[in-house]
Amino acid sequence: MAFEYIDVKKNAAELQRMLGYSKGRRSVPVIVDEGGAVTIGFGGT
Repeated sequence: MAFEYIDVKKNAAELQRMLGYSKGRRSVPVIVDEGGAVTIGFGGT
């Protein structure tokens, strides 16, 4: 499974992108699959 690691502490634009996917939640990881489904946190929500 291919993935891309993005350090949102070092990239403000990617932090904003992450917050968009997570509806403002600052939880990691935020995983977006190829179909666009979003999973937040290790347990998933």
